Amino acid sequence: MKSTWWIPVNVCALTLVSSLVSGEEARWVTVHPVEIEDILANPGMGWETFHRTAANDRNLPEWIPSTVHYLRWGWGELEPAPGRLNVELLDKVLAETRSAGQKLAFRVMCCSTTRGRPYHPRWLRDVGGRVITTRYGDIQGLEVPDLDDPVTLNAHLNFIRRLGAKYDGHPDLDHVDLGSVGWWGEWHMSNSEPARMPLPENQRKIIDTYLESFRKTPLLMLIDGPEMLHYATSRGTGWRADCLGDMGGFSRNWCHMRNAYPDTLSKAQAIDVWETAPVAWETCWDIRKWVEEGWSLRYIFNYALALHGSYFNNKSAPLPPGDEVREEVTRFLRRLGYRLVIRELRHPTMVRAGENLSVTMVWQNVGSAPCYRPYRVAFRLTGPSGKTFIHVGEKTVREILPGEVEVFTQSFMQNPPDLPPGKPVTFEEIVPIERTLEPGEYSLAVGVVDGADSQKPVVQLAIAGKDADGWYPLSRVLIASP
Repeated sequence: MKSTWWIPVNVCALTLVSSLVSGEEARWVTVHPVEIEDILANPGMGWETFHRTAANDRNLPEWIPSTVHYLRWGWGELEPAPGRLNVELLDKVLAETRSAGQKLAFRVMCCSTTRGRPYHPRWLRDVGGRVITTRYGDIQGLEVPDLDDPVTLNAHLNFIRRLGAKYDGHPDLDHVDLGSVGWWGEWHMSNSEPARMPLPENQRKIIDTYLESFRKTPLLMLIDGPEMLHYATSRGTGWRADCLGDMGGFSRNWCHMRNAYPDTLSKAQAIDVWETAPVAWETCWDIRKWVEEGWSLRYIFNYALALHGSYFNNKSAPLPPGDEVREEVTRFLRRLGYRLVIRELRHPTMVRAGENLSVTMVWQNVGSAPCYRPYRVAFRLTGPSGKTFIHVGEKTVREILPGEVEVFTQSFMQNPPDLPPGKPVTFEEIVPIERTLEPGEYSLAVGVVDGADSQKPVVQLAIAGKDADGWYPLSRVLIASP
C-alpha cells in the first residue's frame, strides 16, 4: 500500500512518499528539497575583496557576497624591526575583516617594482643582509633582497616562523599565499637584470619553512615555475594564479590562458591538485580590460571553473556596465567553489524514544570545487514545546565532489565546456533518539556544522527553506514513548 501527498515545510515545497516496509508498521517519508539559484556566501570560497573589506569596498555590487578579504604586504611592513612582528597592524586588519563578515587571506612580498618603495625591511643592511640593485624592464634602481645571502635568507625564514607561530590557525584567517620569492611574491624575476631567482635549494628552504610554520591554515603556492609548484603542491598546498583572462594582452603570440597555464600545470603535475587543496584566481588587469579587448567572458569563466577554482579576485575594480556582464558574472559565481544540494532525504515517519532514527540522504555538488574543510552533516530535532536536540553525524561534506571535464585538450582550448555537476553521493546516518525526549511530532532540520562539538551551521545550501539560525527544516518525524 502506498500513498503520496504534498505538504508545505517553511517556504519549501516538498514531495513526501510513504509506504509500508517489509510488512512492518513503519512508514517512510521521502523529501525532495527545491534547488535555488542564489549566489551563496560560504566560507573558504567565492569573491575576494582586495585591500579593503566588503564593508569598505565601494565597487562591490550589493548582489555579490564576499567572505574573503585579500591583502598583500611587504616583508618590511610586517617586520618593521628585527624580530618584531607588526601585530598591531595584523590584529587591526583581522578585527576589521571579522567585523565585515569575512576572513583574511594575505601574501608577503620581498621584491618591489616601485623605485624608492622596497618591500624588504630597511634594517636588513644593518644586520649584515645583502641587498641588490636591479631593474624591472625600463625601471632602473630597484633594491631587492638577495635570498641567496645566508644572513638575508635566515632573517626571512625566521620572520616566516614567527608569523606562523603567531597566526597559524587563527580563526579569522582563511589562507596564506606561499609568496616571498620574486616580483610581488609571484615566484619569477621576469625582465630583471642582474637580480635572479634564488638558487633552487634556497627556494625549497622557503617552501619548507612555510609548510612547517602553517600546518593549520591552508597555503596557496604561486603558479610561476613548474619545479617549485610541483614541490609545494606535492606537499599539500593549493595554488594561485594572478593572470586569469589574459588572452593576448602581453603578446600576439603568447598568453597565460593558452600557453603559460597549460604548460606550467602540466609540467608541475598540478592539474589534479584541486582534489585535495584549493585553487585561487586573480584577474589579469580586471574584467573591464577583458570586455574592452572583446575577450569572451564565457570562455574565461568556464576555463576557471574547469580548473576547479574556489576563489576569484577582481582587485576590487568596478565591473563593466551592461546586463550581459552581470549575467555572466552571476552565472560564474553560482558555480565557483562548492555548492551543495540535498536531492533527497528519507526516514521513517515514526521512531520510539531510546531508539535510532535512520536517515538516508542524497547530496550533490553542483559547484566547481570540494569543500576542503571537515564540516559535518548535522540534524536538529525540535519538539512540540520548542526544545531542540542536535546530533552531529560522522559524514563530512568533503566527500561530495564536483563534476569534471578533461582540460587542455584541443577542443577544450577552443571552447571550454560547461562543468557538469558532480555525481550524487548517498549518506546513511543514524540519529540516536534520547530516551528522555518527550513524545510528539518533531521538526527535522539539516545543517552543515564545523566539527563534532558545533551546533551552529556554517554552510549555506543551494536549497530553499533556510531558517534564521541557518538550519534547513525539511521534514517532520513522530517520536513515540519508549
